[in-house]
Amino acid sequence: MSEKKTKYIFVTGGVVSALGKGIASASIALLLKRRGLNVNIIKCDPYINVDPGTMNPFQHGEVFVLDDGSETDLDLGHYERFLDQSMSKDNNVTTGQVYHTVISRERRGDYLGATVQVIPHITEEIKALIRRAARVRPETDIVIVEIGGTVGDIESQPFLEAIRQMALENEPEATVFVHLTLVPYVATAGEMKTKPTQHSVKSLREIGIQPAILVCRTAKILDESIRNKIGLFCNVPAKRVISAIDVETIYEVPLQFNAEGVGQEVCQHLRLKAAEPDLSDWEEMVSRAKHPSSRVKIAICGKYVHLKDAYKSIIEAFVHAGVANDARVDLIWVSSEDIKQSGAESLLAGIDGLLIPGGFGERGVEGKIESIRYVRENRIPFLGICLGMQCAVIEYARNVCGLKDAHSYEFYAELKHPVIHLMADQEGVTNLGATMRLGAYPCILDKNTKSYQAYGIENISERHRHRYEFNNAYRELFANTTLILAGLSPDGRLVEVVEDCSHPWFVGVQFHPELKSRPTRAHPLFRDFIAAAVDFNHKKKESDPAADEMVARQRVG
Repeated sequence: MSEKKTKYIFVTGGVVSALGKGIASASIALLLKRRGLNVNIIKCDPYINVDPGTMNPFQHGEVFVLDDGSETDLDLGHYERFLDQSMSKDNNVTTGQVYHTVISRERRGDYLGATVQVIPHITEEIKALIRRAARVRPETDIVIVEIGGTVGDIESQPFLEAIRQMALENEPEATVFVHLTLVPYVATAGEMKTKPTQHSVKSLREIGIQPAILVCRTAKILDESIRNKIGLFCNVPAKRVISAIDVETIYEVPLQFNAEGVGQEVCQHLRLKAAEPDLSDWEEMVSRAKHPSSRVKIAICGKYVHLKDAYKSIIEAFVHAGVANDARVDLIWVSSEDIKQSGAESLLAGIDGLLIPGGFGERGVEGKIESIRYVRENRIPFLGICLGMQCAVIEYARNVCGLKDAHSYEFYAELKHPVIHLMADQEGVTNLGATMRLGAYPCILDKNTKSYQAYGIENISERHRHRYEFNNAYRELFANTTLILAGLSPDGRLVEVVEDCSHPWFVGVQFHPELKSRPTRAHPLFRDFIAAAVDFNHKKKESDPAADEMVARQRVG
């Protein structure tokens, strides 16, 4: 479909942040794709950073890396998972990118001496970036545009003005505004309050945007009287006031939206003829996620465990792996700093597997190393990702190879045994933003490994985000141990995967497998890691049926 015929859905939010615009946008996209429409989706972030690559995870959450090496907002992870469709740099727009482009043009003299202003220069650039999503996929029927932040934020105003202008420039049936808002339940009054939604929509209408569909986050289904009241005061038909109640898993949201008729209302507003969505496989996946036949306990040991969004893709990858193994994965969050203080045995007793995620900085590393020693010696399944793999190499070098002062060059420049070292092409790099080894790179797996068994193929491609690597000067040392180099770059220069072949399941990878996991297609490594954890749990119960129950009682106590 040509660019002129491409239609746009603009998703905005009001009242408070964290209502779930990303999940809502991805859910609408899924419903439309399952109707046979070609859908693309964009996240517009109002922060002035060019991308989130240098932002603190405690402030921003996970950085989601794409195949092309772009560091993007975590909502792009939801887009990829729900649509099973790889995104690119064109799918994330930030204020920083917009201003950087406009200022660069001004410096070159492209504006011929004109005074550069928010309107029209900034808004025109925003519109151009949004329309680019239709051009990069010429067959696109619909582009969904999620505007970050909430209505009323100073940072979001240029984006809201830009989409207002796009609605004017397009035919009336080519644009639909979906507004996500909050309808709180006040327990003391015993009723739901619609004023926050009314004021949020009022703010939108004051800048010239009339939402066509309201998605209301609420603890209870909106009854007819509440829908009518919201519709009356917000100038929206009551049938387009949608209840978005809390659900057990985010993958229920598309099913809930479908039951509420969201896809039908969008298609009707945009005058699109499309088939009813086929969601049978999605329904089966949700059912398996909610009703597993077994459960396992997996510890995630890291330094950002107090902000779960820092590990969003890992959390979702475990959901997918649980579905694939008919098991509920109970995540136990363990601070790596607490491990250093209290010891691994006291905090990891009773687990069925351990994952060490990626990260940066020296804080908490010793706790991660100690937790790896514990699971290696106790033959508990282990998966290390990025820094997690590097910590596994350090632990093995210290406790098996006898290199007591082995460590990473990232933390200590003066080392006798830097088993982890700076990549050669990273030497001399001073700028932090977008300078790491980023994006998808190929890897060749050894056929006699657990990793090869998981993937079933020798040549794989995975996404990276790191500056440091296994130090090749120590390859000969490890060649005579059970820690094998299970995966290498095609030229054999970079170590991508290590495994302890004497252990039931002990795998460390330099890349980030969680970024490519999908709800109906779990990532092979996460799938087999959970399979190993389920097997470990069963054997543990067989050897001591009371042990698991005792550990559970201890945790409750």
